[in-house]
Amino acid sequence: MSLLPNDFDMALETIVEIYRKRWLIESLFTQIKQNFPLRYFYGESANAIKIQVCATLIGNLLMTLLQRRLTRPWSFSGLATMVRIILMYYINMDTSFERPDEDLKLLLKQTSEEPLEEENLT
Repeated sequence: MSLLPNDFDMALETIVEIYRKRWLIESLFTQIKQNFPLRYFYGESANAIKIQVCATLIGNLLMTLLQRRLTRPWSFSGLATMVRIILMYYINMDTSFERPDEDLKLLLKQTSEEPLEEENLT
């Protein structure tokens, strides 16, 4: 790899470290754009947009912490998809991510046994 900086007085190690940190930031933005798409903003004020961006960053941080805590290896996007699927159900997230096949089958069975909303009204 070749780097051509415009500051020739900097040490090579410093330049490499700056590029490494920049790459981490680029990877973070890519991860956020792929897993938490901000297609539109819920508010029009600058404060509302800041809150939505901060909530996205907090969500990304929580997903990263969950990914590091699990013993089973998960890709970030796979974990985000799984959280999106099971978010509205009362299940133990610790065990669900360690053995997802069993818990997902149980979850699908529970949802298929639940009566439809229209049946509850009559």
